[in-house]
Amino acid sequence: MQSDDPITRPVREADFAQWLPLWRGYQAFYRARIPEDATQATWNRFFDDAEPVHCVVAEREDQLIGLAHYLFHRSTWLVGPACYLNDLFVHPTGRRSGVARKLIEAVYEAADQRGASKVYWLTHESNAAARLLYDQVARYGGFIEYRRD
Repeated sequence: MQSDDPITRPVREADFAQWLPLWRGYQAFYRARIPEDATQATWNRFFDDAEPVHCVVAEREDQLIGLAHYLFHRSTWLVGPACYLNDLFVHPTGRRSGVARKLIEAVYEAADQRGASKVYWLTHESNAAARLLYDQVARYGGFIEYRRD
């Protein structure tokens, strides 16, 4: 592994100062405003063993350059858990260098360890760059999201 190759690992409590700008970058990308109390609750959940919410980060030369948040839940279609990749973000300096793929693979590994037979996520139809990768690492199921806000 070259020194500039990123590693993926579970987030640590000491990572907050580097995680937060990535989390805000993700929100800016999707033009979302997540309340500070939700951000703090999300951060706290990563370190609560009773919570099904997890975070893996990509790190290069002691700098966080990407994050993936995922959670496990029950499904009426499966015996074991399903894994939902809730958020995926790579800092612009890390894009198109395999970081997103490494983060997805880390989530796949965590899902395998938990016995999840399904890993899935959503992305906006306009996110063409990400969809090029997603088409390589997963299968598009054709579903359209409906929601009540």
